[in-house]
Amino acid sequence: MEPVSFSMIASRERQHSERVPKVAKYSTRILPIAAIYGGNASGKTNFFKALSFAKNLVVRGTLPDALIPVDTFRIDTQCASKPSNFSFELLIDEAIYEFSFTLTRKAVLEEKLIEITSGSEKTLYHRHHGAIDFGAGLEQRPFLEFAFQGTRDNQLFLTNSVSQKVETFRPVYNWFRNILELVAPDSRFEPFEQFLDEGHPLYATMNSMLPKLDTGITHLGGEKIPFENLPFPDTIKNLIQEEVKEGKAIRLEPDLDRYVVTRKEGELIAWKLVTFHQKTDGTEAKFELQQESDGSRRVIDLLPAFLELSAPSSKKVYVIDELDRSLHTLLTRSLLEGYLENCSQESRCQLLFTTHDVLLMDQQLFRRDEMWVAERNASGSSCLWSFSDYKDVRYDKDIRKSYLQGRLGGIPRMRTSLMPMMMNPSCENQTTVGE
Repeated sequence: MEPVSFSMIASRERQHSERVPKVAKYSTRILPIAAIYGGNASGKTNFFKALSFAKNLVVRGTLPDALIPVDTFRIDTQCASKPSNFSFELLIDEAIYEFSFTLTRKAVLEEKLIEITSGSEKTLYHRHHGAIDFGAGLEQRPFLEFAFQGTRDNQLFLTNSVSQKVETFRPVYNWFRNILELVAPDSRFEPFEQFLDEGHPLYATMNSMLPKLDTGITHLGGEKIPFENLPFPDTIKNLIQEEVKEGKAIRLEPDLDRYVVTRKEGELIAWKLVTFHQKTDGTEAKFELQQESDGSRRVIDLLPAFLELSAPSSKKVYVIDELDRSLHTLLTRSLLEGYLENCSQESRCQLLFTTHDVLLMDQQLFRRDEMWVAERNASGSSCLWSFSDYKDVRYDKDIRKSYLQGRLGGIPRMRTSLMPMMMNPSCENQTTVGE
């Protein structure tokens, strides 16, 4: 399987340079956004899943004696026994780290952490062949070696060292835990308690933005309901009573509804997230969340992410799979434009997303090095290509037309028309339709 590489380092493109962050220490520029296009089964979601696997392995780790849940390339039978390699270059507080690891389902074979300075590279540690080497100048070397002795074969040293209260490598661990945010097509990203609290800073901002996005929702709010009226079996309610301590909260998300249960002065209090629409007479009508459209619920999930990205001090890196799911093109574009308008040469946040919406393939919106194509080759493996890699993609070219004509790859490859098969499904001489 061919390695898949992806870089957010800006090329020599001059478009939209005013919003591309500069890192003077390294004489480099970091792209604030990347859009990944491609046909179905082209590898876009696998890219998202690879990032999700890496985050979970770093943050949550593995259980003793458990297999590492890494997915290998199944089309090539030889790849099942070959190791998988992951490598990241991370900008953390104006310092760049290269973190990489190689593993099989049974063990971590190699792991390396390098600090990159403006003129050199310093290896902080290098784990290989069951041993580990630490770089010169690191403090607490005896304790670091002790921490490695307690690191299981199926566990990253980075994860175990942080659990052993080694602070030296915590910035890299914290990047995966606190900076990298992954939003799947069906995930409910943002904890919604803040939409129930009128004193929360995001409450007012969220409710001021919703009416501008043409969802029909004037604002969100909370409906207080008796705990005994929660639509859960008694066994679940008993567990909730045991779990919710004084001053704590628990979120419940059955089907399309969202509840939060807290305990105050010993009493359990339940709130339900609801929406409000304006009636023709000027009063408000309350709607259940399940009565809202898929698109409106998607906006409720995504808008907090865009608001956080647009905060002046944000350092978040969001990766959103199928950003355009259930959203109209103009609504998706509005969210993207709002984010990009807040980007500057001092920004440190980033947004990566996958999409099928070719109407977003616009050089008035993105630079060429911010637009990527995922394509599956004849062997079944995937590659990622930036539009800046194509010499004939000019800054004034209608790249959407070239893309749909197949000149840039990343579109479904239909080998025959579907119509004969649909008209005569029992035809013996059917030709398989490949993507």
